[in-house]
Amino acid sequence: MAAIFTRRADLFMHVALAVAVIATVCFVLLIWGVPRMNYNTQVGFTPAQPVPFSHKHHVSGLGIDCRYCHASVEIASNAGMPPTETCMTCHSQIWTNAAILAPVRASLAEHQPLRWHSVYTLPDYVYFDHSIHIAKGVGCTDCHGAIGDMPLTRKATTLYMGWCLDCHRNPAPHLRPVADVFDPHWQRTATTPSGEELLSRYHIHVQTLADCSVCHR
Repeated sequence: MAAIFTRRADLFMHVALAVAVIATVCFVLLIWGVPRMNYNTQVGFTPAQPVPFSHKHHVSGLGIDCRYCHASVEIASNAGMPPTETCMTCHSQIWTNAAILAPVRASLAEHQPLRWHSVYTLPDYVYFDHSIHIAKGVGCTDCHGAIGDMPLTRKATTLYMGWCLDCHRNPAPHLRPVADVFDPHWQRTATTPSGEELLSRYHIHVQTLADCSVCHR
């Protein structure tokens, strides 16, 4: 009996089936692998900035307090970015003509602020207040990672709702004395007040922290 399909047609069918199987496997691997590559969360992402500012040098090396540049962090929802005049407080005296600081000098001369690129962004429907977290003893490193050791600022956490809720449902392990909030290398010791003691001291009501209206207003 003569074959219904030619050898060439059989070859095309075999190739098509092989391609379909390979494509299916690749699709499944993408579904499994992409979330683990931080492609969506951008964790580890280091955006380019007008000036390659180093927290490691300024904070850990020189001991500059976070509030020197982020002046509104204790009183406002936004931590704030330093005006050029803050940078030039030091750099009018040191590294004055360094090429790397040319954008800073141009910003001052042209009365135009530096355009820093956000490392962390939140959806418009999410409310976040820096000041209340600081007032309740949440350190900068809890959200920003080891910021004091970063030569260039990178994203350290996902900021997913589940990530925030993990802390809101059990904040005690994340609390520290208010005096130590801005210490990038703070470690809990035997003499540090316990998280439960700090919960009571700061009048934190865990029962309401996970309410939707806390963040979605």
